[in-house]
Amino acid sequence: MATLPVYDASGSEVGTYEIDTTQIADRVNKQLLHDAVVMYQANQRQGSHCAKTRGEVSGSTKKMYRQKGTGNARAGSKRTNVRRGGGVARTIKPRDYSYRLNRKAIQLATRMAIRSKIDDGEVVVVDQLSFEEPKTSRMAGVLKSLGLNGVTTLVATAGLDGVVYKSGRNISGVSVQPVRELNALTVLKPKRVLVTRDALDRIKEGTFATAE
Repeated sequence: MATLPVYDASGSEVGTYEIDTTQIADRVNKQLLHDAVVMYQANQRQGSHCAKTRGEVSGSTKKMYRQKGTGNARAGSKRTNVRRGGGVARTIKPRDYSYRLNRKAIQLATRMAIRSKIDDGEVVVVDQLSFEEPKTSRMAGVLKSLGLNGVTTLVATAGLDGVVYKSGRNISGVSVQPVRELNALTVLKPKRVLVTRDALDRIKEGTFATAE
């Protein structure tokens, strides 16, 4: 059982939140976390890399000079990969790197990532996080009050909150996501996770993303 201090927007402690991390995940499997993170990173790759082979570069295919009698090493087309401007010997072509683990593994990896953050003391709980209108300075002030100024932070909200999202999207190193969109990569990548009390309640329910 972990007891997390709960702060308000000004950084004052206003209570505690008790959570049994074994209810989130019964263990932390580093191999599964690694596999999930690699999957998400692979799915983000564009795969648009491309280099031309000797058959695709421009230039004549004529033999550069006769085979014997010149004193030079024998040579064929100037498109060969050993010459400047020639093609690439072992080239790379556009490809799709994406793949998927099974749904249960993805959800379990997200649970394990959240538990590891809680166990490592990298989760900050705020009583509530709401603004009347989008205001980056307000969000920056809250992060500073909570000691998260200049620290890469994931702000997890109970539901989709457009005002909070717009208030934090322009702050370097800060990302805002509702609980249902969390995944192992978004949880593990930042140094800290700022979560609201309502969001922690949703985390206990355990509905997380299964998409790429």
